[in-house]
This record gives sequence, structure tokens and C-alpha cells, in this order.
Amino acid sequence: MAEQNYPKVHEARAKLSKKQAELFEAYTAPFSKFNMTAGVGVAPTVRGKPVYSPNSDVPLTSSMALAWQLGIEGVVQLWTFSKITNLWEAASANVAVGEHEIKKAKNEVALSVRQAYYGVQLARDSLALIADATRRIDKYLARLEESVRRGEGDDIELLKVKMYREELTARESEVLSRQRVALAGLRFLTGAKYAVDVRDEPLRRARHRLAPLAHYLAAARLFRPEVNMARAGVLARSAQLDLAKSQLFPDLGLALSYRWVRAQEVTDQRNPFARDSANYAAYGFGLAMRWELDFLPQTARVAKARAELEEMRATERYALGGVAVEVETAFAEALDAERRLDAYARAASYAKQWLIKVQQGIDVGVLDDEEIVDPAKEWALKRFSQMSATFDYNIAVAKLAQATGWDAVTRGE
Repeated sequence: MAEQNYPKVHEARAKLSKKQAELFEAYTAPFSKFNMTAGVGVAPTVRGKPVYSPNSDVPLTSSMALAWQLGIEGVVQLWTFSKITNLWEAASANVAVGEHEIKKAKNEVALSVRQAYYGVQLARDSLALIADATRRIDKYLARLEESVRRGEGDDIELLKVKMYREELTARESEVLSRQRVALAGLRFLTGAKYAVDVRDEPLRRARHRLAPLAHYLAAARLFRPEVNMARAGVLARSAQLDLAKSQLFPDLGLALSYRWVRAQEVTDQRNPFARDSANYAAYGFGLAMRWELDFLPQTARVAKARAELEEMRATERYALGGVAVEVETAFAEALDAERRLDAYARAASYAKQWLIKVQQGIDVGVLDDEEIVDPAKEWALKRFSQMSATFDYNIAVAKLAQATGWDAVTRGE
């Protein structure tokens, strides 16, 4: 839904449509250099021949009639010293830039969607954890309060249990707020007109297992949209440099023209040596050359195009270097999250065993009720740390997919 509705994706698509229109213009413009002129007016009656006419040259008389003219002229380019092909190559490379801009926008929104989606799952898992911890505390809180009323319990331990219980309430409010924010973000990113929700399932570790760093660096050079945009930009600038060089040479073409002029009240002169601007039909064709002799300004334009090409090459090098840093950063974050996830999973398992043993001790009367607080708190903290590390690992994998431009990473491939 985000790839279909996100405004930045629509913006990139619009830019691509503009570049495609420019490509079509580049293909058709060289063969569309024709002009057509036409006009309609009135002309006075003029009779006679080149030697004698009964009429004067007064432009306005009592006898007037329609007069019209139609003219078409243009050039079909035959040889331009690669001006046309260089223009096509530059426009085609520009279209490739637009295509990669769409992939870049989709790449960026995919990371945002995953962050919001995993955020909702983490919030719901946290709420379930808080609810479980609350039930455990409440189970023993009532018994501890009764024990204190009878004068058998420790009121200080009771205060500790109540304090921990209120902390759970505060955490629940915080998690509910984060869940609402994440859902609101999902609705904006997907462009939904209604409230969105995610599948009701616990947050699980991404299926992807980390490969060597070189694997992701190679993928980034192939798939990262910014790198491919820079490559296409270099091709476009190279074509523009060749185009600027070709402007130093002339254009050869086939010139075509046709003109038809007619005035009803003006005598048509048939003598070819008599100039007749009111009634005639003329056409012609032949080879033509057009050469702009602005060599010094054109030399400056060539230097400008060469500098722009060097600028784009530097941009390409910068993109490759910057992308490599992003990949290494995302890889380091994923590696750290993976190690923390494994460690917290073991710690949560130990805390759960501790909690179970204390519960069993309380149930058989070996331990006091207030002793449930520390293991319950530690189990909840370690379990939350495990869930947070799972979230961090999934986000790090998503960042790795975004940094490499290789979305298959998020599908466990």
C-alpha cells in the first residue's frame, strides 16, 4: 500500500513521466523542424499586365475581395555529426535516473513501514508482558496486604510491591501511546483512508541470517538506487559532453518548401519575368547546410560539459563510498543486535526459572509472598530486553536491506 500511495513515490513517478516525455521529445524533435504559416485578408481589384493596368496602386478601393496564402517549409536532417544520437543517449540515461528515483523512494518508505509495523508488534508484546507481570503481582499483593493487616507482614515490602505495581501502570500508558503513534504512522505511510491494523501475532526475529560483510557491499554496488542513479548520471553527462563537441560541426539536411498565394481580384501574371506576389504557387527542395560559427562560446560550453561530467563522476565516487559506510553501519548494528538478542534470550530463560522456583517456594510455604517481587521484576525486564533486541535486530536487517537496495534481505533470502 505504501509503494502505491506514499506521496514521495508519486512524486518520483511524476518526475519519471516528465523524463519520459523529454525522451520522446528528443526522438521526435530532430524530424519535426517544419513551420506552417497561413493568412486571410482582403485585396483591391487590380487588373492588367506588367506594361499597363487600368487600376491605381491605392490599397483601399470600393471593390475588394478575399485573398489568402499558405506556406510550409522545413528541413529533414540527414547528417548532424552525432548530435541526434548523443541527445537520445542523454535523454535515455535521464530516464534511467528517474526509474532509480522511484526505487529509491520505495526503498526509503519500506524502511519506515517496517519500523512502524515492528513498533506496533513490540508495543503489543510489551502490553502482554505487562499484563502477565501485573497478574503475578496482583496475585500476591492481596495476600501481602492481608498479612500486613494481621500484623504478620512487612509493610516496607508491601510498599515496594505497590510501587512496582504502579510502575507497571505507568509503563502500560507509555506503551499504549507508542502503539497509537506507530499505527498513525502506518496509516500515513500507506495512504489508508481508514484506521489500519497489523496482524495479531508476536514479534518474531527476522529469518535472515547475517552473511559476511563483503556479501552486502557487493549487493549495494548492484542494487542500491543511489549508486545506479549516479552511474546513469555519468552516462547522461558523457552524452551531453559529446553533444557539446558535436555542436562545433554543421548540420546537413534536405530543405523542403511550398507556398500558395491567391488574390481573387488581382490578375494572375503568367509572364515568368513579371513579379507576381498576389497569385502564385511555389515549391522547392534541395540539400542545405546550417553551421553556427560561434566557436569560442561553443568551446566554453564544451568545457562546461566536461566539468559537469567530472562533477558527476565525483558524485558517483561519493555515492559508492557513502553507501559502503551505510552498509557497514547497518551490518554492525545487526551484528550487535544479534548478539544482544541471544544473550537476553538466555538471561530471560534464567529469570523465568528463578521466578518459577520462587513461585513454587511461596506455594509450598517455604518463601514469603514479598519475595516474588525481585524475580518477577527481573523476568519482566529481561523479557522486555529480549523483545527490544528482537525489534532492534529486525530494524537493523531492514536498514541493511535499505542500505544495499536488496529487499530480499528482509524476506530471509
